[in-house]
Order: sequence, then C-alpha cells, then structure tokens
Amino acid sequence: MATETPETAAELPAVLDRFLDELWAVEGLADRTLAAYRRDLSALAGFLAARDGALEAATHADLLAFVAARMQGGARPRSVARALSSIRRFYRFLVQAGEREDDPSAGIDPPRPGRPLPAGLSEAQVEALLAAPDTATAVGLRDRAMLEMMYAAGLRVSELVGLEGTAVNTRQGVVRITGKGGRERLVPLGEVATDWLAAYLDRARPELMAGHPPVEALFVTRRGRGLTRQAFWYRIKAHAAQAGIDTALSPHTLRHAFATHLLDHGADLRVVQMLLGHSSLSTTQIYTHVARARLQALHAEHHPRG
Repeated sequence: MATETPETAAELPAVLDRFLDELWAVEGLADRTLAAYRRDLSALAGFLAARDGALEAATHADLLAFVAARMQGGARPRSVARALSSIRRFYRFLVQAGEREDDPSAGIDPPRPGRPLPAGLSEAQVEALLAAPDTATAVGLRDRAMLEMMYAAGLRVSELVGLEGTAVNTRQGVVRITGKGGRERLVPLGEVATDWLAAYLDRARPELMAGHPPVEALFVTRRGRGLTRQAFWYRIKAHAAQAGIDTALSPHTLRHAFATHLLDHGADLRVVQMLLGHSSLSTTQIYTHVARARLQALHAEHHPRG
C-alpha cells in the first residue's frame, strides 16, 4: 500500500489513494516519491475545496488559478513545476481509468526558472516619460497618445503600430488587440489614455493626414502613412532622454511597467495574463519576481530594520 500521512489521509478523496496505490504497485515508487505526490495533490485538493470544488472535477481554469496562487504565494518555479508534474500524472490516471473524458492539465506549461528580469521603470519614471512629448504639436500629441495607450493596455510596440481605427472605441474606452498567433483580446484603456486618444483623433490625426489619401492605420506620420515599429522605438528613446531617464530601455519597457505596476497594486496574476495576451501563465509569472524584488528594495531602503 502507498504510504499515508495520518493527518491528511482522512481529508483526501478515495481516488487519490487509488492513484497512489497504483504508482506503488505498478511502478514501485519509493515512499519519499509517493509522499511528494500526496503533498502536491493534497495542496490542490485543499485549494479546490476552498473554492467549493473537488479534485476529481477540476477544470483547466481551476488548475491555472492554483498555479497563479502558488506563484503569488512565493513558491519557487521548480516547486510549482514539480506540483504540475504530479497533477498531470493524476489526471492522466483518471482519463485512463475512464473516470474523466478530458485532462484539465493539458496545455498548462510549468514556470521556467532562471529567466532574466525585464528592465523596469518606476511609476515616477513612467509619468516623466509620458509627459515628455510636446502635445502642442501634432506629432507630440500622437506620441503622447501612443505612450499612454502602451502603458494603459500593456501593448507590444508591434501591436500598437498595427492598430487600425476600427480597433478602438473611445466611447467605451476599450481597444481590440490582435496579438501573437492571431489571438484577439479586448483591453480597457482607462480614462486618461482614452482622453489622450480622443484628443489625437480629434486634432492631431486630421492634421497629419491633410492632403493624403485615407489609410486604415490608427497612428500615422506626416506623410500620411502608418508608423513603423522601428520609427516609434526611436521616438520612445528620444522622449526617454528628454525625460532624463537613464534606465536601459527595450521596446517592451512600458509593457513590463504595466504588468509590474498592476501586480505592485494587488492585481491578480491571471488577470494580468489575460490583459497581456499570454497563452501560458508561466510567461506572466516572471513579473511576480520583478514585483517582489521592487518591494524588497523599498523595504530595505525605508524600513528601520530593513
């Protein structure tokens, strides 16, 4: 029989015991390995029970929420990856036993340890960057609207410059993004970004398009053409220099700031994943490290016992 922990055995469903017994009988796994399976699946069972769910009936969304909760709770990527391995094994067992038709763990990638932290901007630096363009000019007003949208919606530069006029709704304050793999997502812009976009559409775009044939691109140059990714990246660097920002920048700097600042202010990791358009939670979880690092630095700087 599989090794049981007395304090947890009574709390777990019988199907888990059957699963562990099969691992012990068929594969001859060591007691230590079986105990690790039990701990991982016990943690999942407790998480699901708190959500009025059951281990046998977990959905794909339940498992994603469990992974997000573990990451936000400070679990290391290696620990979460091991738990996911146990979970996959368990649900494959249920499918093979005919107790489930689907595997809810399919398509959930484990966190990848050791990824470099993205360069980040503080909230004050972001405010300085957003305020850098001269909004008295059509080009400056365009740049301000673009920077505000990047930060408000966490857009990739390629997503931003690829926007068409039909993708935005200033009345509702939302933008429809077509991201990697053709996946679409609807992202709120917030009041400030919506106001700057409306100002661009009302004043700057007509001036930039004067004398040119109509184009579908939302953001345009003085030649009446859509702005390229490279051209706007050049504009970002110029505005950053003007704002006195000496942090190393990348085309995703404002996207990184968007995600990190949301987490700093208590946003759920799953919500940030959806807003960024990440297909895997493991891609989004890198920002939990950024947020924790920033909080630790603030604590060390300002706390009397830091």
